[in-house]
Amino acid sequence: MKRIIVDYDKLTSNILNLLVAKYPDGYDYDDIISFQNSEGKTISAVEVRTIDTIYLVKISRKLEDTMDQFIEDENSFDDNDFDNFNDTNF
Repeated sequence: MKRIIVDYDKLTSNILNLLVAKYPDGYDYDDIISFQNSEGKTISAVEVRTIDTIYLVKISRKLEDTMDQFIEDENSFDDNDFDNFNDTNF
């Protein structure tokens, strides 16, 4: 199984979807993994997995903001957004 450390700058929509699915209400202290990288710096990350890969996503304020924005965008639709559609439109 591959292990990949992902920084906010390299965050893909696929990984963001995995993060939001695993942590819909955000992550808390128990979800955080801390380790030292090859340069001896302590890194804090949260883990998400696919069938063949473990992603360790570095925690940053930008990550939290992006996850919050993603959730807001998904929740911004309501039933009125679909009033102009009916089954014959598909």
